[in-house]
Amino acid sequence: MESEPGTRATGGCDCGGVRYRITGELRPVVHCHCTPCRRITGHHMAATAAGVDDVHLLADTTLTWYQRTPTTRYGFCSTCGATLFWSAADKAATLSIAAGTLDQPTGLRTVLAMYADEAADYHRLDDALETHGGEQLLD
Repeated sequence: MESEPGTRATGGCDCGGVRYRITGELRPVVHCHCTPCRRITGHHMAATAAGVDDVHLLADTTLTWYQRTPTTRYGFCSTCGATLFWSAADKAATLSIAAGTLDQPTGLRTVLAMYADEAADYHRLDDALETHGGEQLLD
């Protein structure tokens, strides 16, 4: 995909039903090991984030939102099943983006593992990462 002026990143799901471009800054990648993220993604959620106004949907015919709680929801592709987004009412200005859905190269680095106390027993946490058990609020 040819980049439009101002584009910092692009991405989408496996089948192409959801495509997006990002025009603002991306936060470094965070691994979330909370039980809901593990169950929804099949492992931990590796996510970056951008301002909601900086995420532009280029294709969204298969984008479906799963309202997990009254204040949190996950965006996924209803055709291929890819988890793409996460949002929370208390962070309405920010949209978390599944890092694996970004087109490569991203130039991003993982900086934190949160909810480390809920990590799957088969997963070995990276000793080089800052880790937090339980909730870790992000700016």
